[in-house]
Parts: sequence; structure tokens; C-alpha cells
Amino acid sequence: MKRISPIVAAVFLPTALLAFGQGVLVTTLPLYASSLGVGYSLISLAVSAAAIGTLAADVPAGAFLARIGLRKAMIGGSALVTVSTLLLAFGPGLPLLVALRVLAGVGAALWALSRHAYLTEAIPLGQRGQAISVFGGINRLGVFAGPVLGGLAADRFGLTASFLLSGLLAGVATIVSIVLLKPAPRPQSAPRAARWRVVGASMRANGRDLGAASTAQTLGQMIRTGRYLIIPLYGADRLGLDAGQIGLILTVGAMLDVSMFVPAGWLMDRFGRKVAAVPSFGIMALGVALIPRADSFRALLVAALVIGLGNGLGSGVMMTLGADLAPAGATGEFLGIWRLIGDVGAALGPLTVGWVAASFGLANGAYVLAGIGLLTALTLAVLVRETRAGTMNGESRSSVEK
Repeated sequence: MKRISPIVAAVFLPTALLAFGQGVLVTTLPLYASSLGVGYSLISLAVSAAAIGTLAADVPAGAFLARIGLRKAMIGGSALVTVSTLLLAFGPGLPLLVALRVLAGVGAALWALSRHAYLTEAIPLGQRGQAISVFGGINRLGVFAGPVLGGLAADRFGLTASFLLSGLLAGVATIVSIVLLKPAPRPQSAPRAARWRVVGASMRANGRDLGAASTAQTLGQMIRTGRYLIIPLYGADRLGLDAGQIGLILTVGAMLDVSMFVPAGWLMDRFGRKVAAVPSFGIMALGVALIPRADSFRALLVAALVIGLGNGLGSGVMMTLGADLAPAGATGEFLGIWRLIGDVGAALGPLTVGWVAASFGLANGAYVLAGIGLLTALTLAVLVRETRAGTMNGESRSSVEK
């Protein structure tokens, strides 16, 4: 880590604050949408709206990253998350709620993609798994305490109080970024058309590998986001738990999740990306399958702990896989597409759970989500090649997009 520019340190704190703010919403956003008197399908739309916004912004953000620069992308992205989240505190109806979450997703895309591109450029291949797993762990710190505090704020002051708390945390992250991220001259980069030609050539040359990895990326993000809908809804609708209890379940599960990011990075760099990824999604599938069997607070907590163990074991694994596959000279463009693929899954996860739950019941929604996790593990085990030994397109990158 000594070889990494000090600018990385300026990213840690804002990342933690933004993640914490989003963690506050994990418990309360589905419950607020449910309080509007709509069905599971529309609740899932509200939960998926941020992922939809991120999905729409991924490729444009990747294409313009070299033009607008790292600092502007981070500050602009976090500012958009701040404004759109604070407006939720005014208690909007479902259409405005969805629109504001879409805007938050656009801001999240700008922030996340600029950070991911920098890490890919700046960190040597041999340290990449550990470094990106640390950043994955920082993101997960937000779910460490965020859900329980969001639930407690909702129980005491109302559901919209959690939106205000989340927006204020995003605002602090924006201020920290403005103060700590110093302007820096951007290195010369290839013309946009040339960068896209590099991406196209990489896709043509490595179509099978990229197709398999993309399938795993989509399916993996489906189970990762779908769990954030199924646990609150099952706890509230089937077990009669309140927001504070559901938040506590999510937070305790996240404690185990966060504790795994250091061993996850070590496994990826020492033994390979698949050694961490395959068990990760298999264990998550088992945990989700336990949800319909839960008949008490304690049983649902056990399911959340199993899910947290699995997700923690895969901390940063899909980001690392994308970084391994990115071609030199077109990192931002490629990662924009890679994140788009993942965000399709992130949007589809809650939507799939919501549709199945509305049509066939919450228990079947959980079983479908567990099947998706198992399919992810099988795809990674059988079809995705190991990328630890070197990237497809060379290990050397000479510049960092700023």
C-alpha cells in the first residue's frame, strides 16, 4: 500500500460516510414504501430505483470519467446523493420517491466508478485483491451500524427521520471530499474513439471469458441486493418484527460480513479469485434458503448471519474480477460497462423477489433468490477462468485517471 498515492486516503472517509448513510436506508426504505399501501411489486421498484439510476449512468460516467476527472466525479456524485436523499425527508409519494432514488443512483454511479477506476490504475496486480477487498469492507461498514440506527430513528421519530440522517451523512462525505481531494493535473489520455476501440478489441478477443464473467456478475448482484428486500419484508410481514428489530438483525449479520474483508482479500491474492467467490455465493444461497424456515427473531438472525458470512467471504471479489479483465488504456470505459452489467443484476434482484412474492408468496421469493445464488456459484466454478495470474490484456498501466 506504500506505493499508492495519498489521494486514496482521502477516499476512505467519504466512502465510509456514504456507505453508512445508505446503510441507514436498508431497514426503512422498504418499510416506508410498504406504508404507502402498495404491493410487493411496487415496494421492490422503490428499493430497486437507485440501482436503476446507477445502471443508466454507468456507461456515460465511464465514457466521461477521463474528461471530467476523478475529483469532480467524486464530489458531484456525492452531492447528488446528498440532495436526492435529503428530499426524501419530506415524505414523498411513491412516484417522487422512485424518482429521487433514481437520482441518488446516478450520483452513486459517478462516485463508485471514479473510485473503482482509480484503484484499478493505481494498485499493482499482486496487491489488488487485498486493496479492493478493503474498500469493499469499508462499503460494508455502512451496513454494520446503519440499519439498526435507521430502525431506531424510525421507531422514535418516524420513518422519514432516517432519510434525513442518511442525507446529512452524504452531505458530510461531500464536504470531506471537497476538503481532502486536492485538484491535480490530468495526464494525457487517448482520444475517446481510440479508447472505445480498445474495449471493442478486448471484447472480441475474449468474448467467451467476458460472457461467463458477465453472467456471474449479473447473477451475483441479484442475490446481493435481493436480500435487502426479502429480510425486512419477511421480518415485518411474517414475523411481526418492528423496524428496530429488523435493523438489529441486518446489523448483526453485517458484523460478520465486515469481519471477513481482510481474509477475503488474502484468499484472492494468495489462492485466486474463485477460491473466495465460489464459496461466497454458495453460502449466501444457503442463508437465503433459510429465511422461509425462520419462525422467530432468532431464526431470522441465524439466516442473516449465514448470508453475512457468505457475502463477507466475497468482499470486493466482483470488483477485483472486473479490474483484472479491464484492458490497459480504456479502464474507465470498460469498468463503466462492467458496472452496468452488475447494476442490471442489482436492479433485477429486488424486482425479481417482489414479483415472485406478489405472485407466489414471500417464501417462494426467497427460494428463487437462493437458486440465483447457487447458479452464481456454479457459473463461477465452471465457466469463469481464474484471473489472479495476470489480466487478459496485460498487467502494466502507466497512468491514473484523475
